[in-house]
Parts: sequence; structure tokens; C-alpha cells
Amino acid sequence: MPPMTLADRRRRMLDGPVARTILALSAPNVAGVAGQTAVAIADAWFVGKLGTVPLAALSLVFPTQMMLGMMSAGAMGGGVSSAVARALGAGDRARAASVATHAILLGLGMSALFAIVFVGFGPSVYRLIGGSGEALGQAVLFARVLFLGAVVVWTANMFASILRGCGDTATPGRALLIGALAQVPLSGALTLGLGPIPALGVTGPAAAAVLSFALAAAIMARRLFGASAASTLDGAAWRQSGAVWVDILKVGIVSSLVVVLTNVTIMSVTGLVGRGGPAALAGYGIGSRLEYMLIPIAFGVGAALTAMVGTNFGAGRYRRARRIAWTGAAMAGAAAGLIGLVVAVFPDLWLGMFTRDPGVLAQGRLYLAIVGPVYGLFGLAMALYFASQGTGSMVWPLGANIARIAIVLGGGGVVLDGLGLGTAALFACVACGITVFAGTLFGSTFSRTWIPRPDTRP
Repeated sequence: MPPMTLADRRRRMLDGPVARTILALSAPNVAGVAGQTAVAIADAWFVGKLGTVPLAALSLVFPTQMMLGMMSAGAMGGGVSSAVARALGAGDRARAASVATHAILLGLGMSALFAIVFVGFGPSVYRLIGGSGEALGQAVLFARVLFLGAVVVWTANMFASILRGCGDTATPGRALLIGALAQVPLSGALTLGLGPIPALGVTGPAAAAVLSFALAAAIMARRLFGASAASTLDGAAWRQSGAVWVDILKVGIVSSLVVVLTNVTIMSVTGLVGRGGPAALAGYGIGSRLEYMLIPIAFGVGAALTAMVGTNFGAGRYRRARRIAWTGAAMAGAAAGLIGLVVAVFPDLWLGMFTRDPGVLAQGRLYLAIVGPVYGLFGLAMALYFASQGTGSMVWPLGANIARIAIVLGGGGVVLDGLGLGTAALFACVACGITVFAGTLFGSTFSRTWIPRPDTRP
């Protein structure tokens, strides 16, 4: 069967069965992101063989490594996918090509910014997080390799975002999965040494990540610049346009701010829980780590929603765009909700993989019993967050995220400091924050953001 043309993909997103199209576009995304999750687990296992200090160094760098992925793929990447999809939905292939070239330049600029912050100021950043001594030194070495090579991570994720905006999720999904499959053995070989390959120690996973993303970028470059390219990125497409920059950044910057606020919230809640002692901190850490396992579902479905909603917005089919958002949110919410209910009833299925300590298990069970039942709302909210990127407006998602933070941190501070209640009350604030986050985003689908004017195409 010949590959789908750009017109075929546009027609599928505008006229295809909603649920079936979401599933078709989501599956490659889920596979690609799940591969990256497997890489994170494998890296920790390989570095764990080196001892406690290298593992501590890896833990110090992990939040900034996650920020690199979340901003390049989900935040700025979402802005790129949204802008490409809206241009193609309106039938303007020249503007879509212009967005693509601007996205490539954006990746180069952002990779330089990440290198300046996490290499130039790396010792200060990781000391602020809590690093010291030999662990701090090894974290700085890891960051130097990863962030000096961040240009290939940003380039790969910009290529992936352009292709997703065109309705092609298969190519980036396949490229990222191949990269992940290559990265796992490469990480082990570079970390521990294998035959003629030298043991690089803690910098091994960083070097493997750079090489694997370079491979993924090369695979996607063939689709973007080869004979079968979706759009011609000629000289005219490289001409700079303030309007195109605004179109990308009005989504990308706000989405990046949401990423920063989310990470600040996680660190702040960790600090609040830590007042209850090491057992409470460990139990919360293990229980809340499960939320990271929901990211492949949320991003897999969400990236498809960004493209589908954006294409229908560009074509003036606002009610179909909203129906797409509702359908995708229901899918993501159902999958995440099932996981949440299982761990709420049988928490040791998850907790038992990491600890047998009675105190830690007690806190982990408490967390999952309270927060697990609202995981479905978390999945729904994340799907609607990505769908909102397709509209080109991120005001509601930012407001919803701020409301969540206010409830979690404000409420958490009150119940711990003002009322002297325990971690159960704090976990209830976390659950309440997720509920408000989801409710606000669902309510926003009835606003003028989603139906700005009557449909221009039935």
C-alpha cells in the first residue's frame, strides 16, 4: 500500500471517524514514549551497578533531564504541532513549511539556552537541588555531556513535532522507538564497558542518549527533507516571519511555564511531605512515581489531539474539534482511571516492587488510597491540556494549573502548619488539586476559546 499523502492525512483528521483516528494516531506516540520510559529505568539500573554515589548523581540530574524532554517534546513541541496543524487545516501549505523551518531554528536556540543554564551554571543548579561532594561532581559531568549534546534532542523533537502536526505520527513514533531500542544496550556498554568500548561511568547514559536521539533525528530527517517530504522547505520557507514566531511561541512559552510550575509543585509537595519523616517521604516518592507512568498514555493520546484539534480549528470546524477533545480525554481518563483504581485497591502491586519497609508501605498505601481514585481525572486533564494546544490558546490550561498549585501548596501548608493535621490531609489536597485541574479544563471546552465563531465548514 502506498504511503498516505499530506492530503490524505488532512482528510482523515477532518472527516475520519473520531475515535478510530485518535487510536490510529496515538499508538505510535505511546510506543515511542514508552520506549523512553524503559530507557530511564535501564539507565538507573546500569548506574546502580556503579554504586550509591553515581546513582545519587543520576537522581540530581533527573529533574533537569525530564525538563529537557518535557519542554522540547510537549511544550515547545506542542506549539510547533499546533501551528503546523492549523496552517494545514486552513489549506496553507506554504505557512506550514514556514512553521517547520522556524521550529528547526527554535530548537537550535533552545538547545543553546539549555547548555548555558545547565552546563555554564551547572554546579550552582545542582548544588541548589541538594547536591554536594562527589555526587555533585559526577552530576556536573553527566550534565556536561547531555546538555552540550542537547542540540540533537531538540532537533529530534522539533522534527517529531512537525511531522505530528502534519498528521504523521508513525514516522516519529518509529524513529524514537528505534532510538530507544538502540539506547538501552548502548547505555549499558558505555556505562559499564563492553569489549573495546570503554567504561565511561556515570556519563555513559548521557552519551548514549545523545547518540540515540541523533539516530532518531536522522530517520525523521529523511521524511522531512527526502524525496517523499510532506512539504518543500525551500528558500522561501526559511524567510523569517514575526507572525509565525508568535503563532508558535504563544503556545510554546505558556506550555513551558506550565512545565516549570508543575515541577516546582512536585518539589514543594516533596518538601511538605518530608516534614513527616523519612518513611513518609519515601512512601510518597514511590506512590507518586506511578504518575510518571501515566505520561506515555497522556502524551500519546494528547499529541494526537493537538494535531487533530489544530487541523479542525484551521479548517473552521470548531464543534468537531471539541468532540475530538472530549473523545480523547475520555480515552485517556479511562485508561489512567483503571490504573488508579487498581493501585488504590491493591497498592502493594506497585509499592512491593520497591520496598518491604512497613512504615514506607503504610505511607505509600495511604497516598494511593487517597490519590489513586482521581488518576482518571489526571489522565483526562492532561489530554485536554494537549488538546488545548491545538486551539492556539493556553490561557485556560495555565489558569487551571495555577489553581491546582494554589490548592496543593496553600491547602497543604494550612493543614500541616495551621491545623497540625497529618499527611493524609496533605494527600487529600493533592487529590483536590487534580480534581479542580480537570474540572476547570473540561469547563473551558464550553467557552469561546473552543467555539470562537460559528463553524465555517459543516
